Formats: sequence, structure tokens, C-alpha cells
Amino acid sequence: MTTSNLTLTLIAPQGQNQLTDAFIQDLKLHLKTQAEPKWLAKNEALDIDLTIPTAQLEPLKNNITTYLAPHPIDYALQPSKNRRKKLLISDMDSTIIQEECIDEIAYLAGIKPKVAEITECAMRGEIDFDDALRERVSLLKDLETSALETVINERLHLSKGAKTLVQTMAKNGSYCALVSGGFTYFTDKIAALTGFHTTQANNLEIKDKKLTGQVIPPILGSAAKKTALENYIVEKQLTRTDTLAVGDGANDLDMITHAGLGVAYKAKPIVAAKADAAINHTDLTSLLYMQGYNKDEFVT
Repeated sequence: MTTSNLTLTLIAPQGQNQLTDAFIQDLKLHLKTQAEPKWLAKNEALDIDLTIPTAQLEPLKNNITTYLAPHPIDYALQPSKNRRKKLLISDMDSTIIQEECIDEIAYLAGIKPKVAEITECAMRGEIDFDDALRERVSLLKDLETSALETVINERLHLSKGAKTLVQTMAKNGSYCALVSGGFTYFTDKIAALTGFHTTQANNLEIKDKKLTGQVIPPILGSAAKKTALENYIVEKQLTRTDTLAVGDGANDLDMITHAGLGVAYKAKPIVAAKADAAINHTDLTSLLYMQGYNKDEFVT
């Protein structure tokens, strides 16, 4: 009988005191383990090492998911080896930043509800991403490019933990890539603000300081994100196991499912269902805990 050495990481929101001694003891009884937890941050994040028959992996995942469902606790269950990743590849909109850039541009054009509805459908995977992007950009035709500057200065906010995530991984030798179905105007600035090494995104066509309503091809969508991940693996001489991908929308799904650790961040159901782990209650520093970083190792 083959066995698997796994690590279960539990992460709770700061200040909520969810990971009590009583809760942990009850969980250990539920999992039928005597393993002692290793605290990554007291009362906030911990690891429990498990050894199980390989055939029991999926039942164990389902068991843990059901047990934790009533609690505001995020978790990851993964092989104990090679948890610290050498590549971070991340979506930008609604992941590294809280907003969808194109929706905020549309706000300044006075058409946010119409554009946001299309965005939501695309992120749920109900319509083709490339077609949805073309349709939304066409609605912005003749908007002054000064609106882009207003968006970056006034309407975008980093997600909690974004800068700490990127800078901690970069300090520890990881390559960090921001790969977005949004636009280079924003990715370049967000990457510089957070510490990403490189970016990929779409290019808006601009003439006479106005948007033409066109995206300069090729469009970077779902397939391009997966290709970017594969290219970085080759370029950096890595394996899939060395990689961490995070995003929220359907266009991130190929990238997430192809990575060594694929995480859905406050994501659409179609993404959360297929990711290795999901962050629903905590922030992006949870990706560091999932890799076994202690809180005192965080770059803040």
C-alpha cells in the first residue's frame, strides 16, 4: 500500500481566535491523527503533517472541506515536499487589486453597469473571454486617455497582503509574474508598486489621446495565461511542482489547474471548484502560509 506525506495548512482571519486549542484537538480527533500542529502565526495559521494511504486522498479532502465549512477558515492540503515555490504567476484584477480595471474605466464613461455585467459573465465562464473583452472595449470608444490616469490614481486599491506576498517570495528567490487579461497601462504600474519582476497584459489602441474601441491583437486570455506559465517553467528551468498560480476568474482556470499549487482567490464557483485551494476568508498572505512561511519571515 502506497502512502502520501501531506501537510494540512489552516489559516484564520486575524483577531477572530478561530484556531483555538479546543478546535485543533477536535480536528485531530476527527482526522484520527496525533500529529502536533506547527504554528506559522499564533492563533492565525498552522501546519499539521499527515500520512495517509494514497487512495484516501480525495475522501480526506472532502472530509476536511465538510468539517471546515461552518468555520471562516481557509485551508490547503498538499504534498509536504517542495512547498516553497520558485514561480508566482498571478492574475491582477480582483486578485492583486480589488477592482476590475475595465469596470472602473467604464465608470468614468458613465456605463459601468453595462460593462460590469459583461465582466461578471466572462469571469463566471458564461461567455468567451476574448469576445467579452472586445465588446467591453468597443463601448469605451472615444474616451479620453486621461481617464486611465484617473482610474490608476483614484479608483484602484491593492488587495490586502498583495505587496507582502510578492516581496516575500521575491526576497526568497522566487520569480514573480503578473499576467492579466486587463491592460498594460495598469499592470506596469501595479507591478512596480508591488514588486513583480515582469508583466503580460493586453494593449488598448489609442489615437489622438482617445481610445479607439479596439484591443491591439493578440488578446491575452485563458490560453495565453497557461502558455505564459509553461514558458516561465522552461525559461527558469523549473518543474510544474515549483509553481504557484492564483486568480479569481474563469480565464485563470487553465493557469490555476496547470500549476503545482493553484489557488482560487475569492473566486467564482467554477474556479474554486477546480483549484487546489481557495482563499475565501483571509488575505493574500495565506499563499505564504500555504508554502510554509512563518509570519516573522514576511516582508512588510
